[in-house]
Amino acid sequence: MQCAVIDIGSNSIRLSVYDAEKTNFKILFKEKIMAGLASYVEDGVLSPEGIECACHSLIELKERLCLLNIQNVSVFATASLRNINNTQDVLQKIYSTTGFCLEVISGKQEAFYGYTGAMLDLSLPSGIFLDIGGASTEIAFFANGTLIEAESYPIGSLRLYEDCVKNILPGKGSRERIKKRIEAELASCRISSCGASLACVGGTARAVLKLGRRRYHLPDSCNVLSIEQLKALYDDLCNGDRRAAELILKTAPERIHTLLPGMSILCFLAQKTKASQMIVSKYGVREGYLCQRIQTKL
Repeated sequence: MQCAVIDIGSNSIRLSVYDAEKTNFKILFKEKIMAGLASYVEDGVLSPEGIECACHSLIELKERLCLLNIQNVSVFATASLRNINNTQDVLQKIYSTTGFCLEVISGKQEAFYGYTGAMLDLSLPSGIFLDIGGASTEIAFFANGTLIEAESYPIGSLRLYEDCVKNILPGKGSRERIKKRIEAELASCRISSCGASLACVGGTARAVLKLGRRRYHLPDSCNVLSIEQLKALYDDLCNGDRRAAELILKTAPERIHTLLPGMSILCFLAQKTKASQMIVSKYGVREGYLCQRIQTKL
């Protein structure tokens, strides 16, 4: 069966089209739109411009699906619509404009689906799952192949940029503000200094891996960075010279403003957990959703 999953995130809206059976799947097509919905949130409300941006993006993706003759479409939203005060108004407007009936998943569901998707790719019995999004970060602890605890925190790369950074790349003052914000938002997280691997999904992790491959001349097949490599890469990018901006622009230009804020969360958690390495999965929340919500019904 061919089906599609659309994930409306705070930074990007992503479409994945699958050829799915009961126990396996193949990705046929992927597309993303960097909508940046978190930047349209004012006083806890998604602005009319933000709603229009979401609708326009979904109509664009719907046109792609019509060309591909994909009719089985599931659409869900994460922190982009979960953490606002006018969620129901937005859902009604999107439905009347696009015909899509959205599901807004909880933070715990997002962490669970992300972990499930990551484990479809990674052979890790124990570790720490991490998904840094635009407006939220999901953290989960797992051992012996079992999810022990999962939680979502209202902090992400785009939100940090909007609240803490004055220019494109954060200077020393901005980095201090980012650090204080991360410490405050993650104060309730029961972080264990276990030295385990960080199993990462999401745009920030993928962009960091791309930069790491370029910086350390690693093959495209590599999906692992040591924490020493991660920290050295972060320090290089924080030097504030032209080379930092050029490296990001050559590797992940759409994340020129959000990459360092997102990396700050990643480095903070790597330090607190005394992790040995970060491993980036090619799958994530959409594949977890596919596995748990669609394939189980086939």
